[in-house]
Amino acid sequence: MHYLGKIIGILLGMMSGAGFWGIFLGFLIGHAIDKVRSQQRNGSFTNNQSRQALFFITTFQILGHLTKSKGRVTESDIYLATALMDRMQLHGDSRIQAQNAFREGKSAGFPLRDALRQLRRACYGRADLLRMFLEIQIQAAFGDGELHPNERQVLLVIAEELGIARHQFETVLAMMQGQMHRGGQGGYQQYSQQGTYHTQGADLAAAFRVLGVQESDDSTVIKRAYRKLMSEHHPDKLVAKGLPPEMMELAKEKAQSIQAAYDLIKKEKGFK
Repeated sequence: MHYLGKIIGILLGMMSGAGFWGIFLGFLIGHAIDKVRSQQRNGSFTNNQSRQALFFITTFQILGHLTKSKGRVTESDIYLATALMDRMQLHGDSRIQAQNAFREGKSAGFPLRDALRQLRRACYGRADLLRMFLEIQIQAAFGDGELHPNERQVLLVIAEELGIARHQFETVLAMMQGQMHRGGQGGYQQYSQQGTYHTQGADLAAAFRVLGVQESDDSTVIKRAYRKLMSEHHPDKLVAKGLPPEMMELAKEKAQSIQAAYDLIKKEKGFK
């Protein structure tokens, strides 16, 4: 109950006989107590290093679970997981940790919801960090070129447990499809195994999906969406909030895709 401290504070203020100011002071003290209790309950005092470690392990656990949801883990799935570790330049102990977490996630009886709830508590108040987590999982689900119905169901559970509404999930999904899938003549920013993006023959419709805007939107709406996305995906900000340093490259790639989409739209629409 988030109001217990305020209620007690107000009651004590009334009992003090100090009138309005006693009640007001009691309310302020109660509010401060409620805030501290809420932060403790939601893990806001988790230090950044612990948060980064949890984010890292949970990422690969959920990747393993997501991969196994299709029924079996294929050679292609293992290759994609290995490619992700290579992109993150994981070596030695960190690579072993990622591999072990991946195996844990694909094991029978893996507590998916419990793992996600723990991550959400640790990342309390960091919605952009949780969104980045979801985007990593969506990108992995599309790694083989299609989204299996079981993968989609797991992604919905991920969004639900991280506090991401259904309509927000669908928006993020569409934006990620715009980022990763080819469209029209030659496609837009098809992701390569080397971790780079290609914008030749870019498809304008896919670029609009990357920014989450409509083709009919004016320059003001498009610029606002672009600035918001760039702020949310700024690599240094995400690392400061709890993104593992090993995943900074993923954040940089996302920021590059947003920038490339915006540049294409700006050029086609003719605004500065």
